Amino acid sequence: MTKTSRFLAGALVLPMLMAARPFVDATPHVIDKAHSQINFVADSRLISAHGFFGKWDADIALDATNWSASTIAITIDATSLSTRVDMRDNHLRSPDFFDVAKFPTILFKSVSVTKVADGKLNITGDLTIRGVTKRIVVPATAVFYEKGAGRFRGQFAINRKDYGVAFDSSVNPIENEVQVQWDMAISEPKPATAK
Repeated sequence: MTKTSRFLAGALVLPMLMAARPFVDATPHVIDKAHSQINFVADSRLISAHGFFGKWDADIALDATNWSASTIAITIDATSLSTRVDMRDNHLRSPDFFDVAKFPTILFKSVSVTKVADGKLNITGDLTIRGVTKRIVVPATAVFYEKGAGRFRGQFAINRKDYGVAFDSSVNPIENEVQVQWDMAISEPKPATAK
């Protein structure tokens, strides 16, 4: 077969392959903030401090027929953390912990979404805290997902010192492992009504 005939054969086959395997974009979803939350629990000798982030947003695109096509990106306002104790929150915002003056946002961006069982997903992505990025796996459970709307939740642990959150107290030693709990209600955007 000559070079020209090989080129023509390739030019004919490629469109047929593309037609046989159509590319379908994942569908963007919006967050129901009233039914969504991102929480954390940090243990120390004196207390298990339960906190949350009051300000955050997410870009989520899902394909329930092909979860691997889905993408998630979350931006958290680190200054919005709250453990319901002002003195402790101000300390957490200081350079001893999150140093929010220099690093005001916490970021997570998925690199893959994998179905591991019915209603169970693993979201692998890059988590950035205090300018340090580490790859983590976030497990997700679908409480329900139907007709373009659903609720997903999960829990995972990170080592705070991996991200430079290294403050230690001799009076009240803090555990290195921090639990993160999240719960999100999402839905496909409603079509715009004609005026």
